[in-house]
Amino acid sequence: MKTNNDRFYLPQPNQPFEGKVDTRIGTLEFSNQYPSRESLETLLDNMDFHGATQAYLWGIPIASNANLQYFIDDVFGYRQGELFKATTVDEKRGILTANATTPYIFTTVNLVETGPFVVELPPGATAGLVDDFWQRPVTDLGLPGPDKGQGAKYLITPPGDTGEKPSGYRVVESPTTNVFVGIRLLDADPEKANALQAKVRTYAYKDRANPPQNLFPPPTDKYFWGPPRGMAYWERLHDILNREVVAERDRFFMAMLKRLGIEKGKPFDPTPRQRKILEEAAFVGEAMAKANDLAKRTTEPYWSGTKWKIALGLEPSQRQENYDELDERAEWFYEAVTASDGMTTTTPGVGSVYLASYADKNGDWLDGAKNYTIHVPANPPAKNFWSIAVYSWDSRTLIDNEQGRSAQSSRQDLIINQDGSVDLYYGPTPPKGKEKNWVQTIPGQGWWVYLRFYAPTEAYFDKSWTMPDFEKAMLERVS
Repeated sequence: MKTNNDRFYLPQPNQPFEGKVDTRIGTLEFSNQYPSRESLETLLDNMDFHGATQAYLWGIPIASNANLQYFIDDVFGYRQGELFKATTVDEKRGILTANATTPYIFTTVNLVETGPFVVELPPGATAGLVDDFWQRPVTDLGLPGPDKGQGAKYLITPPGDTGEKPSGYRVVESPTTNVFVGIRLLDADPEKANALQAKVRTYAYKDRANPPQNLFPPPTDKYFWGPPRGMAYWERLHDILNREVVAERDRFFMAMLKRLGIEKGKPFDPTPRQRKILEEAAFVGEAMAKANDLAKRTTEPYWSGTKWKIALGLEPSQRQENYDELDERAEWFYEAVTASDGMTTTTPGVGSVYLASYADKNGDWLDGAKNYTIHVPANPPAKNFWSIAVYSWDSRTLIDNEQGRSAQSSRQDLIINQDGSVDLYYGPTPPKGKEKNWVQTIPGQGWWVYLRFYAPTEAYFDKSWTMPDFEKAMLERVS
């Protein structure tokens, strides 16, 4: 039998719990191995604070969707499942990293209120998805979906639904009781896109005999589809966690939140101490999210020697063999919304791919006060079209500049070089004679871009086509 004199079973002597000990969280004081009252308070505050910052990172995807649902239900007052439309840059500016080229129609649905829900999609050039509220794919829709653009009726059922599975529907079960439905209209002809949109229907299955008409209203007020700042973050998180099932994987996070007054089945009424911790954790948690996003520690540059990285460095299911993707999930959903298999395509001519760049070729963050140029080689690998959209690093939404332009794409009237390549320009003032190819940036604001290829071709996957980095430029400017 081992005894207390067997040092193998005792704490190592190089870190005794006695006297004053300097640590990352400050100086702790022990006497007879007991922490002082002040150190006890310090330790418990840090335990709760660090739990809150990690819960912030964990909760980003569902808090983001809950914030969108708040605007749809409480601000816009739309019916459950009413698709609203965002076409202009201003209408899209509430969306994390929206594309600036094609219109969106999207909504959230509370399946507790509606019961099983129908998305009726006509044949045509659409690409969309249904995600659960943790932003995991339930199904792709349209060209990247199982209907392959031929149209279908999708029936979305809540978790554990035991109701009928009618023929004529593609039945999919959501792991969460709330879902997101989003569709992009891909036809370059607005009239054709609008005609296709008019045939899209969303309604509760129980109303199938007399479904309501979809009106596709625009947003009626400013909104933000992303994680809100400050106490609003915890308010949204508390609200949605009270309306959702708790997955087995999330029970420890629920325990960490319980310390701070966020508990399923109970009102959110934090004490002054809890509120102070939550307010600071919302700021530090977002700062951690920024650092985690910029570092992209699990993602290598896509083209060797460049700063371009795959933006969606996440398995859409958010699951690996031995763990669920926490850092990868926070990384993507801090700067973006939705995930689907179609957004991580490995099949030429199908789906879309997203690459991000935050820095110039020297590794310096892109600065709104400086001028840059980037060269797009000829024959970009996109069967459908390519685009480069500019986002504010503060809001992660399309840049809000006086110029009114946030992106360039192959669907625009750009100045094209004789060899088919394109030179693009970024900075606070336009380059002389190159205004068509310029996007205005804002001094005092960081920015970054997504390079999107819709229906990427083989040259993207075999990397025979390469995108160079941004370069600082000294150009003749329009005075």
